[in-house]
Amino acid sequence: MGVDSLGYVGLNVSKPTEWANLLEGVFGMEARPREGSNAIDYRLDDHHHRFTLYPSKEDSVAVVGWEVTAEAKLEELVAELRGRQIEVIAGSQALCEERKVRKLYSFTCPMVGSNNEIYYGPLVSNTLFNPRRGISGYKTGSLGLGHIVFWVKDLAASVKFYQDIMGFNISDYIAWDVHDAVFLHCNPRHHTLALMKEGPGPAGGLMHIMVEANSIDDVGYAYDIVRDRGIPVMLDPGKHSNDHMQSFYLQTPSGFWIEYGYGGREIGPDWEIKTYDQPMLWGHRPLTV
Repeated sequence: MGVDSLGYVGLNVSKPTEWANLLEGVFGMEARPREGSNAIDYRLDDHHHRFTLYPSKEDSVAVVGWEVTAEAKLEELVAELRGRQIEVIAGSQALCEERKVRKLYSFTCPMVGSNNEIYYGPLVSNTLFNPRRGISGYKTGSLGLGHIVFWVKDLAASVKFYQDIMGFNISDYIAWDVHDAVFLHCNPRHHTLALMKEGPGPAGGLMHIMVEANSIDDVGYAYDIVRDRGIPVMLDPGKHSNDHMQSFYLQTPSGFWIEYGYGGREIGPDWEIKTYDQPMLWGHRPLTV
């Protein structure tokens, strides 16, 4: 029982033009405008979309979509959530068509406060992803979109929720300075979710989303583009201590960060849980444009 990957993320954005320039010009994602709507879906692999932007007066997470690979597993997860007295709402046919999935349910995460959707049967396209700049593509497939990181008030309770109900397992821990983070996986990707105890961001707030390139050169070229365009770089290129991701972090027009990386480790049967005292092996220093 539990989710199998991070499927999609929807964002309410107050600066849609800046966001479009970022997703297309830096990350090479393919825009897919919706007919009769101002929302724009963005494709980065064979799924119909992985990101959706909803123009809004305020910036927030509109939805986090978790994929489950079978309908029976989806129904088991719904029953578990309802058994924990969490309200779960069946998605309408119209919503399923909008999300391009066969079936979904939504609920408010009691730990993070975000709108979550669990679903199965995503629409997969047989046409090739057409990147908006020359990139090799993204490491997704059964590993999902990437990973997402939230600040939480009660770290222990949040970890327990995602383990006991959502089916995640602990990958490792990092404790440094005033920070305390737990990294969790639901497939071989080192972590699909990380939770951090409060900190500089608001409790329950989105800290960052990571997308993983198929080539280190994609990351390097993107870094040059970001610096040339004056997009705020929050952490310069570096390598993480736990998942060995080589990456850099930029600030989005909504304030939270995106990590663009390459070469992350995968969880295997002999994985050993460890605690690290620093998040980086090298680099990842704060940088201002």
